[in-house]
Amino acid sequence: MEHPVNDEYREIDSAAPLDRYARGWHCLGLSEPYKDGKPHSIHAFGTKLVVFADSKGDLAVLDAYCRHMGGDLSQGEIKGDSVACPFHDWRWGTNGRCTEIPYARRVPPLAKTRSWHILDQDGMLFVYNDPEGNAPPPEIAPPRIPGVTSDDWTGWKGFTQIVVQTNCRELIDNNVDMAHFFYVHGSFPTHFRNVFEGHVAAQYMNGLAREDVRPPVSDGQPTLIGNTSKAAYYGPAFMIDELTYHYDQFDIESVLLNCHYPIDTNSFVLTYGVIVKNSPLFDAAAAEQMAESMGRYITKGFEQDVEIWKNKTRIENPLLCDGDGPVYQLRRWYEQFYVDVADVSADMVERFEFEVDMRTPIETWRAVVAESIAGRSVEVGH
Repeated sequence: MEHPVNDEYREIDSAAPLDRYARGWHCLGLSEPYKDGKPHSIHAFGTKLVVFADSKGDLAVLDAYCRHMGGDLSQGEIKGDSVACPFHDWRWGTNGRCTEIPYARRVPPLAKTRSWHILDQDGMLFVYNDPEGNAPPPEIAPPRIPGVTSDDWTGWKGFTQIVVQTNCRELIDNNVDMAHFFYVHGSFPTHFRNVFEGHVAAQYMNGLAREDVRPPVSDGQPTLIGNTSKAAYYGPAFMIDELTYHYDQFDIESVLLNCHYPIDTNSFVLTYGVIVKNSPLFDAAAAEQMAESMGRYITKGFEQDVEIWKNKTRIENPLLCDGDGPVYQLRRWYEQFYVDVADVSADMVERFEFEVDMRTPIETWRAVVAESIAGRSVEVGH
């Protein structure tokens, strides 16, 4: 069958991602596992890194390949305050300088490897990437999370790291993607607003749990009604979501961690987890059970996103409607991390606000939910 030629349809522009990695702080996960007296291998920013702790427990991140003959330091040993190469036992200190060569009388003056700027904060290890090699400005440091160090909050629940085979911009786009919450996550947005300014991109959302996809609840068990969320990226790769879940009997305050670091331009490591504020309504065991349940709920949400990312294509020129969020403005904000500091323009960092008019989506989605519930009832009755 022949199809008529149509010269007016929109072509997809799927240009390759930039061969550059974002300037900013990136979280490598919880810091404690790196303090076990062993070197650890990390593939990030298109290279290989070694993470280790000195005798005082202070962490360091170096380029993994020894500047002598290319041995992999992450396969070596920690000796004193240095990591020793398994090839010829050259020892490298936390500042990147070679501290000792056991079979040599002196260390060559040029024996220095790259030592990355790091931050060990709130039990997490951050590494700073800058293609220009500059030190991190103090004002862009990741924000503290008070609940992490408070007895009033649980420890991390559902803390997970997974490899996603796509460019990390696909993850960032979710910050403005209002509609996908309904179709992918079973949430019914009733308010959606974005604010970008400086190195921060925030998303404010109120949502209802879709009645047609809620899990069955036993008599007397709480029912999830919805949530209120303020999710903000602080820099290109570290998001904190202050998330309150509303149940029919109580509210639960939580903080969702959502961060990543690039392995290369076509893959990244996604890290997420949740801490939950203890409630006087629950004893310790019940609070722990609630937190574990929320961790599983969060994990399910990210798995839904990953399934989409695995099967979609990169698209530079998305075709948008008036119910979509400010995708192009977000990408312009994100671009500031991929250019030299001298090339950061005002329109990348000046304040921008956008609120989606929710009247049409709410009206449409109420009908969708009602139809779904009616169809489900017919099936049960039949």
